[in-house]
Amino acid sequence: MNKNFKKLLFTALPIALGVSLIWYSVSRLSESDIAAIKDSFKNANYWWVVLSLFLGILSHLSRAYRWHFLLEPLGYKPKFPNSIMTVLVGYLVNLIIPRAGEFARATGISKYENIPFEKSLGTIISERVADVIMLLSIITMAFFLQTKLISSYLFKDSENSTINIWYIIITGIIFIILFIQLLRKSKNPFIQKVQKFVFGLIQGVTSIFKMEKKWAFLFHTLFIWLMYVLMFYVVTFALPETSNLPIGAIIVGFVAGGLSMSLTNGGLGSYPIFVASAITLYGVEKNPALAFGWIMWTAQTIMILFFGGLSFFLLPIYNKEK
Repeated sequence: MNKNFKKLLFTALPIALGVSLIWYSVSRLSESDIAAIKDSFKNANYWWVVLSLFLGILSHLSRAYRWHFLLEPLGYKPKFPNSIMTVLVGYLVNLIIPRAGEFARATGISKYENIPFEKSLGTIISERVADVIMLLSIITMAFFLQTKLISSYLFKDSENSTINIWYIIITGIIFIILFIQLLRKSKNPFIQKVQKFVFGLIQGVTSIFKMEKKWAFLFHTLFIWLMYVLMFYVVTFALPETSNLPIGAIIVGFVAGGLSMSLTNGGLGSYPIFVASAITLYGVEKNPALAFGWIMWTAQTIMILFFGGLSFFLLPIYNKEK
C-alpha cells in the first residue's frame, strides 16, 4: 500500500463514516419526524446561536494569545493577527483532514513569522497536552456528577448498578497501575516506545508549570474551555424543549459532542447523534434533541468555514511584503 493511497484512505474514511451516519440517522426518521425537526429549525431563537458563535470567537482569540506564552520563551514574538489567522486556518484544515490542522498552523506561522516549523509544532503539541487534560477533567466531572444515571443506563436490569460501575472504576485504576509498572520494567521495543510517548506527555505537562507566564497560560486554558462549555449551554435556550436542562445534562452533552469530534471530520454526522443520545437521557424527545445537535454542529461548522476561509485568503495579503 503506497503512501498516497494511505493518505487518501486516511482522509476519505472519516468523511465516508460521517456521510454514512447522516444517511443512517435520516433513514430512521419518519415523515412526521422530519417535519418536527424542520419545525424546530424554523422556530428556534437564533439570537442564542449568535451568542454561542461570539463565545466561540472569544475562545479562538484566547487560544491564539495563549500560544504566545509558549513561543516567547523560545525568542519569538509573532504578530497577533498572524497567530489568530493561522489558528483559524488550522481549524479549517481539520474539517478536511483530521489532525492535519496542527501541521497547517505550524506551517503558516513558520512561513509568515520565520519561526522554525519543528519549534512551532512543539508548542502546539504542548497546547494539546493541556487541552487533553482539560477534556479528561470535564469527562471525569461528568462521570461523577452523573454516576447514578450512567450506571442505570449501562446496567438497566441490575439492582446494584451503582456498585457495578464503582467496580469498573476500581478495576480500571488497578489496570492503570499495572500498566504503568509494565511500562517501567518492560524491555520490549514497542512498549519502550509507548513508555517514551507517555513520559514525554508528562514532561510536556510539567514544563507548563516551569514557564515564566504559567498562570496566564493556565487562565487562558480555563477560559478557552469555559467558552466551549458556554457555547453549548447558551444554544440550549434556542429551543423550548432543551431550555431547562440541568447542569449535569449540559456537561454530559458537551462531553458526548467533544468525543464525537474524534470520530469524524469536525463531528460530521456523529456530533448530532452523540449529543441527541446524551440529552434524551434527561427527558428531551428524540426530534428536538436531534434538531439541537444539528443546530449546534451547523453553527460551529459555518463559523469555521467562514473565518477559516477568510483567514486563508487574508494571510498572504496581510503579509504581502513577505
